[in-house]
Amino acid sequence: MLPNMEEPLVGGKSEKTGGPGESLLVIEVKKQLYLAGPLVIGSLLQNVVQMISVMFVGHLGELDLSSASIATSFAGVTGFSLLAGMSSSLDTLCGQAFGAKQYHLLGIYKQRAILVLTPLSVVVAVIWAYTGQILLFFGQDPEIAMGAGSYIRWMIPALFVYGPLQCHVRFLQTQNIVLPVMLSSGVTALNHILVCWLLVYKLGLGNKGAALANTISYLTNLLILALYIRLSPSCKRTWTGLSMEAFRDILSFLRLAVPSALMVCLEWWSFELLVLFSGFLPNPKLEASVLSISLNTLSLLFRIPSGLGAAISTRVSNELGAGRPEAARLATHVIMVLGLVSSVSVGLAIILVRNLWGYAYSNEKEVVEYIARMMPILAVTFLFDDLQCVLSGIVRGCGFQKIGAYVNLSAYYLVGIPAALYFAFVYHLGGMGLWFGLTCGLVVQTVLLMSITLRTNWDKEALKAKDRVFSSSLPVDLAT
Repeated sequence: MLPNMEEPLVGGKSEKTGGPGESLLVIEVKKQLYLAGPLVIGSLLQNVVQMISVMFVGHLGELDLSSASIATSFAGVTGFSLLAGMSSSLDTLCGQAFGAKQYHLLGIYKQRAILVLTPLSVVVAVIWAYTGQILLFFGQDPEIAMGAGSYIRWMIPALFVYGPLQCHVRFLQTQNIVLPVMLSSGVTALNHILVCWLLVYKLGLGNKGAALANTISYLTNLLILALYIRLSPSCKRTWTGLSMEAFRDILSFLRLAVPSALMVCLEWWSFELLVLFSGFLPNPKLEASVLSISLNTLSLLFRIPSGLGAAISTRVSNELGAGRPEAARLATHVIMVLGLVSSVSVGLAIILVRNLWGYAYSNEKEVVEYIARMMPILAVTFLFDDLQCVLSGIVRGCGFQKIGAYVNLSAYYLVGIPAALYFAFVYHLGGMGLWFGLTCGLVVQTVLLMSITLRTNWDKEALKAKDRVFSSSLPVDLAT
């Protein structure tokens, strides 16, 4: 059952989450699992779209796989990371507004975000049109560069769907409406398999068909969520229709959206750079393929802490917006334990399937064996990636994106990337060296974010949340 908009799911004694004899700790665990479960599944299913496309292309040949892998990495670096990052500002804005019961602001924030992301997508589309030439300029293998350029041009329409999709997801997530997000993602993932098969094999479009399938599937997901928001009684207060207020105070929105984008992009770019650097290693086709498969694997598994991070972002922002700092503090303690449990469990699973996982992407024995050697390293990487992800969710819930951007800049670009280049090209450890270095950056990021979380003054953040919400309120409170 969807939450009643008369009483927020996260609201104090009015909640019906726990029984009469349950402690606040048990109730908080239940709340987070209620949110995180569907969000983890939904996030996994959303990520499956691009992963399925790469899998279909991987069985067309090694060159096709390498080209699609580089294109997917370039698309993440230059486009999807920017859109996802800027839309993540809604975690703070919509979450705190919902906690403060300023429901009308959620629809305005969503529209405002889409207005900003659309012209940004036009700029990115121009860059994507010249991907092949850009990769050649930076010294990539000519065959791979031209194949990647062709693949990404067919992905350009996906840009104009992906941004609004992310805004709709966060609009619902911050209201604790998570089941529709999960179900729409499930329908999309199943539909994507069929779409890829039709375009790649039946219509003979090859890797171009796999790229175009991404747009069709993202559009399917967006349409489902848009219809739900417009028709569901659960959104009747938060979605009141199109409003000219969306054009107001865009600069204030950008002051949070730009650091949000930097926080996400600085981390995302560092991982994608691994695949791009692999093109300069001996046997670049093998290295690019294996590094891309490793990155896709970590991206898939990352959906678990991503769901946990989204849940804690919602919990913290809702509680701060409602003026309950102690509840926000308790939520952060619970999520750290849940994050540790999930990271250890998934790490063990990675090690157990290390000899089989490569066959999902390739039939080449060389590729499969290389992936098997990489999997234990991925397990260690995931341990720290899981912890930093839930800590980043806390940062977003508080509105600390600017601090988070500085943390990610320091961790990855002063430590992680230099260490990766050193291990790979000085110690000649190849793709494993690149991964070793980035893991060092993850360790630094986790330590810094943990320090910030432990030093947070929750009473002060609750007051700041109140100021942020009510400074954005309209002269006439449509929520009453």
